[in-house]
Amino acid sequence: MNKKSTEELEKILGTTHIEDIDGYLSENAESILSSYRPFSDYIRSIIKEKGLRQQDIFLDADIPERYGYKLITEEKRTRQRDVIIRICYAAHMNLDETQRALKYYRMPELYAKVPRDALIMIAINERPGSILDVNSFLKKNGMETLRSSGVQE
Repeated sequence: MNKKSTEELEKILGTTHIEDIDGYLSENAESILSSYRPFSDYIRSIIKEKGLRQQDIFLDADIPERYGYKLITEEKRTRQRDVIIRICYAAHMNLDETQRALKYYRMPELYAKVPRDALIMIAINERPGSILDVNSFLKKNGMETLRSSGVQE
């Protein structure tokens, strides 16, 4: 069995009757989120897969460690997408992984038609250095820098 995309699952659901939900869930178990904390599960799997340490990620993201742990476990929530983007960048996540993390956190994905988002997408793809370098890139192009824990740099 291989994982199915959201689009594939939606197509299957289009022809699935309500009484067949158990079959749908069992046949597609590998592709369905198994937790009420999908962001936490996802980010932890990425961190493990990449052989990173959480405290290093928080340091690189310039986020207080205690706050970062609470965000990753979803014990605490933030409404600031920039904080999640910082964590994703510090975790060396590519653009697809970052978009998925934002979606799991129930935040808007980066949108190519928004100039600031486009610059962030380029930074994620090109990895110009640290978060400070990303912020310099944003500032140089007349955009707001990535916020950290509610404080604008």
